[in-house]
Amino acid sequence: MRAIAPFEDSPLTSVRQTRARMRPMAQRDRRSNYWLLLPFLQPQTGQILRALVCTLVFSIFWPILAQLFGSVAEYLGKGQVREMARLAGVLAGAFLIHKIAQYGQDSLMAKAALAIALDLRRALYAHLQKLDLGYFESAKTGDLTYRLTEDVDRVGEVIKKLFHDFAPCILQLVLVLAYMVYLNWQLTLSALVIAPLMAALVSWFGEQLLRFSRRSQNRISDLSSLLTEVFSGIRLIRAFAAEGYEEERFRAIAEENRRANYSAAWLQAVQHPVIGFLYAMSILVILLLGTWQISAGNLTGSSFVSYIAAVVMLVDPIAHMTENYNLFKQAEASVDRVFEIMAVEPRVLERNDATALPTVSGKVEYRNIQFSYDGAMGQASQPVLRGIDLIALPGEAIALVGASGAGKTTLVNLLPRFYDPQAGEILIDGIDIRSVTLRSLRRQIGIVPQETILFSGTVAQNIAFGQRDIDLAAVEAAARVANAHQFISQLPEGYGTWVGERGVNLSGGQRQRVAIARAVLLNPRILILDEATSALDSESEALVQEALERLMVNRTVFIIAHRLATVRRADRILVVEKGQIVESGSHNQLLAQAGRYAGYYAQQFSS
Repeated sequence: MRAIAPFEDSPLTSVRQTRARMRPMAQRDRRSNYWLLLPFLQPQTGQILRALVCTLVFSIFWPILAQLFGSVAEYLGKGQVREMARLAGVLAGAFLIHKIAQYGQDSLMAKAALAIALDLRRALYAHLQKLDLGYFESAKTGDLTYRLTEDVDRVGEVIKKLFHDFAPCILQLVLVLAYMVYLNWQLTLSALVIAPLMAALVSWFGEQLLRFSRRSQNRISDLSSLLTEVFSGIRLIRAFAAEGYEEERFRAIAEENRRANYSAAWLQAVQHPVIGFLYAMSILVILLLGTWQISAGNLTGSSFVSYIAAVVMLVDPIAHMTENYNLFKQAEASVDRVFEIMAVEPRVLERNDATALPTVSGKVEYRNIQFSYDGAMGQASQPVLRGIDLIALPGEAIALVGASGAGKTTLVNLLPRFYDPQAGEILIDGIDIRSVTLRSLRRQIGIVPQETILFSGTVAQNIAFGQRDIDLAAVEAAARVANAHQFISQLPEGYGTWVGERGVNLSGGQRQRVAIARAVLLNPRILILDEATSALDSESEALVQEALERLMVNRTVFIIAHRLATVRRADRILVVEKGQIVESGSHNQLLAQAGRYAGYYAQQFSS
């Protein structure tokens, strides 16, 4: 029997599988995706143009300064103090204008680049908010976080470099070369013979860096995903004494990241001396040819000093252009990763003609529903729900029971359109839910899940979640209905108490009652209770159950529960098996039928 590799089911493996399904844009289309940034550059056009004007002024002064340095050499040789003093004043003025233009270029471009990065980050975050739950079930939280932070920052940095550094270097290079041609075109032409070789080498190194950067950024995303899993599951790791196992997983991914980073660093270590050697050789050629031109009477000594000053002025832009080209190729991987997400189409879409759902009475109807999770993600799969037909009347409490994986939670998740079925339709008060806006639909459906999610913030902010203006009186009233006011009032700062990340400062029963208060404040016509009391102790369960009974009054309620004691008072109990409703009736009716429900009941209460 084949031995199982220790890291086959690691986050690295699952991230790779997800990435293979998503297929990065850079792999589908080898063209650069930088052009996709144009819509984000357009709002900053005025700022960029002002920065480019400063860049032009900054660059024009390079040949002027080279000319002035040639004159300095001439006056020094003749000992003309007055002319030298006048020239020093001119040089000081030229340097002042030169540096003021540089300040304008740097500050304006930094402001524009940061604004572009902010717009890109907002657009990416807004797009993520529109994606269906199926996407988040296959994507990794750490990877998404890295793309929203590090990748977007790298894109912003490269935009800043493009206008702040790369464009001035090109202008400086062009203007200084033009001045060199003006001084002696033969010498300049001879010196440029080596330029095509340097350009080809820089391009080749850049393409290799792009490849290594993609690999490195994928590995760091894998590492981020692993850390997210570990920190959120640290209690389980401690409980199973799995620290050593997690260290091995971390070491494996960190080692892959090190290798990818070293490959890029090694390539740059090779590039710099190769390009530097070629540049040094070109300087030697210029010195030899310059000496020959002076001896032939085609060039004066002061002109040659100006020429050498111009050559020195080429060192910095060439070095910066090489460095920036490497940065552009590295950042191209970040651009690909950002727009890879932007290219993902949400599968739960709001129609262009969608209208707001009016206040409903709560009649819910499922008509011949067919659904599969992979099908919701665009792939063929076995259906989870098979031809579901169901009518829930206003104010009716319907319990869904059955084995795990039978399709109970899936059935209720279709109601707020977390997913869309592949066939069939769902209506509320006779209105197809696909014809109304998502916000108006979900504002009339309250959900109390088994695992309560609280966010960093105060108790009041969590109860009034999603509301910009908090009505403290309404929050307190909702908390009273949810049996939460007593414990909240005993907290150090009452409703202003900070609950901590994921509500770690509250117990399970307290978090659940806050979630119920949240649903009370929403005042929905339809309520979904998904195993709302299964993880609580008996005392907490009693308080939560009492709060739920208050919440359920005059609402259409769907109750998912494994413990049958919590569903006996439901108006109707549905037994779901393999995606189908196999039994329907009240508690007593189903017991009398001696079918599936009676079997479940006998198992739980056999003692």
